[in-house]
Amino acid sequence: MAEKFKNIEIKNKRASFEYFLLQKFEAGLMLKGTEVKAIRLGSANLTDAYCYIRKGEVFVKNLFISEYSQGSYYNHDARRERKLLLNKTEIRKIERRLSEKGFTLVPTRLYMNERGFAKLEVALAQGKKMYDKRASIKEKDNRRDMDRFKVSR
Repeated sequence: MAEKFKNIEIKNKRASFEYFLLQKFEAGLMLKGTEVKAIRLGSANLTDAYCYIRKGEVFVKNLFISEYSQGSYYNHDARRERKLLLNKTEIRKIERRLSEKGFTLVPTRLYMNERGFAKLEVALAQGKKMYDKRASIKEKDNRRDMDRFKVSR
């Protein structure tokens, strides 16, 4: 059954550049049928998405899942608000950290697990300052240069 679902993995590359990712959580998504089909085609985008907590429930907003091409009038809204499925203990832990200044909840990865369910990896994150971003760019460039040097030898 694992061969039936191809490896779908959509990453939010800006999240690791903009934030220090401190702790990650795996959450299920409440989706409509056409949304699942569109994710299986790989037509989703996490760049503008963010998470928030309202009345003890976690939601993701601005997660773009394009409309399914074969969907009729049952098709979904591309940027609708979607509920995340997490344990109460995880939600409380996240809520405690979000109450502190400088913390936010950022979606980092959308994927299909081995059972065919769509999962969203969210990270508890702290914003980077401009000098932190420059340092991470420099570190990435150094790593790339080292890899080139190893290959050329």
